[in-house]
Amino acid sequence: MSDDSRPAPPRAPHGPARPAPPPWRRLAVPAALLAAAAGALAYVGAVDPGEPGHYPVCPLYRLTGLYCPGCGGLRSAHALVHGDLAAALRDNAPAVAAFLACAVLWTVQVVGAVRGRPVRLGLGPAHLRGLGALLLVFTVVRNLPFGGWLHP
Repeated sequence: MSDDSRPAPPRAPHGPARPAPPPWRRLAVPAALLAAAAGALAYVGAVDPGEPGHYPVCPLYRLTGLYCPGCGGLRSAHALVHGDLAAALRDNAPAVAAFLACAVLWTVQVVGAVRGRPVRLGLGPAHLRGLGALLLVFTVVRNLPFGGWLHP
């Protein structure tokens, strides 16, 4: 009788278990994201987007005269860096919401990395469609005559 007739022992479905990486390695990506965001905000805070010549003009605005959902985002970031929340909301309220969402998601990612449990963002197609619809409505309203208060 040969040994080939015996079934092979079962293997682990995902391979051998690896030890968890050290905390400094788990925090490398959040630290890099924080450094990139801090650098970008420091630049926008130092170089005023309200002064012409420092940043390119929005291509949609230049070609059509219409404001896109991002128009005023740099001025909004500049106002936030300088602590003027009212001006930031006036320049681009969805950008302020996006800045806040990025800060919350970054914090959740750091907490997950410290605990050793990666966080997965579960945005499905319905969430993305809803966000797209909100931005579309914002864009249309800010370009209508009664939406002038939404102009950057």
